[in-house]
This record gives sequence, structure tokens and C-alpha cells, in this order.
Amino acid sequence: MSSQTITEDQRDCLQEVINVAMGQASDKLARFLETFVHLEVPDIELVSTSEVTAMLASNYEQNPVSLVSQGFSGAEGLRGEALLIYSKINADEIADLLGYTEDEATHTEQLTDISSLLTTTFLEGLAEQIETQLSYSAPRVMMLQEQGIARQLEEKTFNWEYALKVNISYLVTDHSFNCDMLLLFPGTAVEVLKQVLDQILEDF
Repeated sequence: MSSQTITEDQRDCLQEVINVAMGQASDKLARFLETFVHLEVPDIELVSTSEVTAMLASNYEQNPVSLVSQGFSGAEGLRGEALLIYSKINADEIADLLGYTEDEATHTEQLTDISSLLTTTFLEGLAEQIETQLSYSAPRVMMLQEQGIARQLEEKTFNWEYALKVNISYLVTDHSFNCDMLLLFPGTAVEVLKQVLDQILEDF
């Protein structure tokens, strides 16, 4: 991936943009959920398809997890995919977190609802920071808890050679709930994002 790079200034700018978006998302989520939501400093790096699948398998293969995918897109070819990853213990907290009564929603519906909330809240903040609009596909439950992540990833085809990966962790302390969100901007979208960051740096 020698030709696919992001400069230190671009990375720092993206880090600041994401930090502001995270602050806005944390505030909105806290008001909606009526609890404190903490988002950890994100990890940003360029990765290949194989690196993403290997990382997911390494980090989550030992524990039952649920994986939800939601695509997003904007102007000028800006697009990406958000992956929400929940361990079994955290997936079991979703009904209480959302205030659902027993049997009010299926497990898949609960995963869909919380994923849509977490993803769109952050992406709305990100879109505001880079002065664009994003549209979203419906969240899709890609994997259920009893299935291994490595086997399920074989069914997930990433149609890109490399991507910019942003890894964000959510923590809701009152409910002992946490999950990981991976934002993946594929190669063509990375070039668009870099142009946006360069414009922000120039205006600054």
C-alpha cells in the first residue's frame, strides 16, 4: 500500500474532526439514553482487506459476538461502512439500555435499533464537521452470537483493496455496556476524504 498514504497533517486534522464529532455524539446519546456515554480516542490507520478480517478474527474469535453492518454515502464519492461489534454479555444489555419491556422486540430488532442509533449519531456529527450530508442504508445483522466470526467473515466480501479504518469504542457506564465501531472508508473514498481534510487545513 505504498502509494496509499495519509500525511501527518491530514491524520491530525481527521483526528480533530472525529474528536469533535465524538463529543457531539456522546452528548446526543447521553440525552437520548439518559445516561453517561464515553467514547474512547479512536485508532486511525490505512489497512488492507486481509488486515481487517485478520484483526476481527484475532480480537473476537474467542468470544461469541454479534456483528451489524451499516453502509453510508455522501457527495463526490464519499462512502463507507460501519461495523458494530457486540459481545454476548453486552448484546444482552440492549433491551434494558433502550428501555424495552420483555418480548417487546426480537434480538435482531434490538441489534438493529441500537446500531442505527450509535452509527447515525456519530456520522451526523462527522458530516457536520466536514460540511456534507450522509445517507445511510438499513443496519444489517451479519452474524449471530452462536456463530464464529471467522466463518461469517468469509461471507462478507469487502469490494476494496485498502481502506481507512477508524476504530471507536463506546462505553455506557450505568448499564455496563460497551461495543466497538469500525468505520471503513474504501480507497476511492479515502482520496475524497483527503481532499476535504486538505481544504479544512487550507481554510484554517
